[in-house]
Amino acid sequence: METTVTRVRSGGRAHSPADSATILDLLPAPVVTLDAEDRITMANAAAEQFFSASAAYLSYRPLAQFIPADSPLHGLIHQVRKGNSQVSEHELAIESPRLGRHFLSVQATPLPDSPGSIVLMMLDRGITEMIDRQMTHRGAARSITSMAAVLAHEVRNPLSGIRGAAQLLEQNASEDDRPLAELIRQEADRISTLIGRMEIFTDYGPFERRPVNIHKVLDRVQRLAETGFGANIRFRADFDPSLPPVPGDHDQLVQIFLNLVKNACDACPEVGGEINLRTAYQHGVRFTLSGRKEKVALPMKVSIIDNGPGIPEDLTSNLFDPFVTSKPNGTGLGLALVAKLVGDHGGVVECESRPGRTEFRVMLPFYEGGELGEPV
Repeated sequence: METTVTRVRSGGRAHSPADSATILDLLPAPVVTLDAEDRITMANAAAEQFFSASAAYLSYRPLAQFIPADSPLHGLIHQVRKGNSQVSEHELAIESPRLGRHFLSVQATPLPDSPGSIVLMMLDRGITEMIDRQMTHRGAARSITSMAAVLAHEVRNPLSGIRGAAQLLEQNASEDDRPLAELIRQEADRISTLIGRMEIFTDYGPFERRPVNIHKVLDRVQRLAETGFGANIRFRADFDPSLPPVPGDHDQLVQIFLNLVKNACDACPEVGGEINLRTAYQHGVRFTLSGRKEKVALPMKVSIIDNGPGIPEDLTSNLFDPFVTSKPNGTGLGLALVAKLVGDHGGVVECESRPGRTEFRVMLPFYEGGELGEPV
């Protein structure tokens, strides 16, 4: 990338240009520097993607060539120069034929020792919303893990006593009272079954991460669907065979995608239902995961896309919470389990839905465990 990066100073310590460029390129948000005449003097990798142009092409071209002169962004830049202080603005709309329409959170900061120069960092609202949703999903997964542990240890024991007492009452009850005793026993069985379903959320601690071929997982899930609940659905596979393995547990990964494909099949129309299984590489947003100091990239993207009517808007914000479902007979635990298992694998899960197209995206890290045998 042909860029000129000024030396960055932090705490009195100088970093080399290479160090600064590497740090900037790791940021998921577009960052550019402007000279006193609003020409672009530096752009990181995310800025190249945002402007759909290389850093060499952007170099010393006026910002107005990419963002219209009447955009409020230019007024923000003028405000920074006038006050010689940092200015931030949220929900700033930017639109052009080249860039499309974006709602950005923009932070503009004057560059010290370079009069008139400014650093712009632009964070797309989609990224901020995704980060917020991931924190919500992980919180939901943690809460249901705790709930499952409480139910398994604190409810099941007295519940078995209630059921035993109901059985004794049922044996000795009169004809009029026997249906009531039977009702108690049946309801105790129903609650026990629900607890059994939730026990799969119990946190059993870390598992051994082995290299797993995600395409073998998806092939197995597709075969299971085609011979069962998805027999009337047309499946299409669009895989990138060059993708390396992911670290994880094979059976749990099967469970993740089996749940997602089952939901997609349930959402598809009875006639003409279609599901697309897709894998791709993407320059993922980096996350700090629990128990790890360094941030990790999630370049593996697996998409499950169906042509159903879409998810009701009032459910989208709580889609991965336990007991949230649009199915008449659903328990609302399938997607909560997906959120937990994906989080256990160091990944994130996202959903984007509109009438005729719903896409669940699971983003995972690549395996980095040294020498590999045949992935499972």
